[in-house]
Amino acid sequence: MASCILFLLPLIFFSSLSSAARPHALVAPLTKDSQTLQYLTRINQRTPSIPLNLVVDLGGRYLWVDCHSNYISSTYRPARCHSSLCSLAGSDSCGDCFSSPRPGCNNNTCGVFPENPFIRTSSSGELAVDALSLPSTDGSTPSTPVSDPTFLFSCAPGFLTRGLAAGAAGIAGLGRTRVAPPSQLAAKFSFRPRFAICLPSTPRASGALFFGPGPYNFLPNIEVSQSLLYTPLLTNPVSTAGTSSPGEPSYEYFIGVTAIKVGNTVLPLNKTLLTINKETGYGGTKISTVVPYTTLETSIYKSLTSAFAAALANVTRVAAVAPFELCYDAKGLGSTRVGPGVPAVDLVLQSEAVFWSIFGANSMVEARDGVLCFAFVDGGRRTMTSIVIGGFQLEDNLVEFDLDYSRVGFSASLLFRRTTCSNFNFTSSA
Repeated sequence: MASCILFLLPLIFFSSLSSAARPHALVAPLTKDSQTLQYLTRINQRTPSIPLNLVVDLGGRYLWVDCHSNYISSTYRPARCHSSLCSLAGSDSCGDCFSSPRPGCNNNTCGVFPENPFIRTSSSGELAVDALSLPSTDGSTPSTPVSDPTFLFSCAPGFLTRGLAAGAAGIAGLGRTRVAPPSQLAAKFSFRPRFAICLPSTPRASGALFFGPGPYNFLPNIEVSQSLLYTPLLTNPVSTAGTSSPGEPSYEYFIGVTAIKVGNTVLPLNKTLLTINKETGYGGTKISTVVPYTTLETSIYKSLTSAFAAALANVTRVAAVAPFELCYDAKGLGSTRVGPGVPAVDLVLQSEAVFWSIFGANSMVEARDGVLCFAFVDGGRRTMTSIVIGGFQLEDNLVEFDLDYSRVGFSASLLFRRTTCSNFNFTSSA
């Protein structure tokens, strides 16, 4: 009987709900951990269903959880060797477990390699399916939870959660793979593969993670999707993951930054650093929730900080606060609707008319009382990716990843529209 159930899993995985039960989209909260500066989301998994806090890795391959710490579920099923589930996950590993069967340890199962990018460690893990549920949404409020009874994920050993925020059971990888949640949930609930993140700027508030199409409504009745600017998603042909198969491309989110401005000043840059080397994978720009602050290759960093310091030459500098170099007496900086009154940093994209403006709320961080620092970090001279746009620069900006049309949409700071990522109405859930 068990073999019949396992044989049917691929069919169940690709089944869709009736139109009456099919959700428009799904939503989950996003929070910021004050100690690690990581971003967490909350899902429900297993039978009986329990809530899990997972750290968000925008470029992660799939969702993985610690299965060695009291994982109990009546609907857990390992993916058997050579099954279509293994092929879907790109697994060519097959093995046995030499102890009593339990979640994460079964015979004749295919294996994968879950990764913790915060400690740069990967480990072997069992591929499996189990029930996962999230609230549905019309884009304004959450409503009835819906369930995928055969959501594909990876088990991981307990030690792989080291370095994660307290209470995190694993990582929700949202990368460009067929087994990451954006693709799985789109296939299950028959919506276009698209998701959006809106990161909160304070640990005491919740942002939002949307799966499926907009609208994206934030209090007081601000609809964000109509004002998004789009730029193409690029593919790095060389994997940037800790473990990969030969010839596997990166599944992280790369965009094409062609120039950088501080105010009206165009920075002098080595333009070859802005493009991805097709043979080595070096260069280019990616978006990440793993790094807390945007990191730049050393020559780009020096050009940016020099231009920014020149623009603020009349503001009192104070001692640097690691890892930042440019720090200022906060009293010398004015206040605007979008944060401290400093020049915008513009990332120019596919044309002069398309640029991502980073204003004071996303460029200046309070490093200690009364001290504001320029929130960009020197990534070194041999960093693989020249520009990594970090979490702080994404806060209170809605960023949509449209996998179907291979593009990224960005809102610019929601503070301009007198709202924030913390203004999604989670309180009126059904």
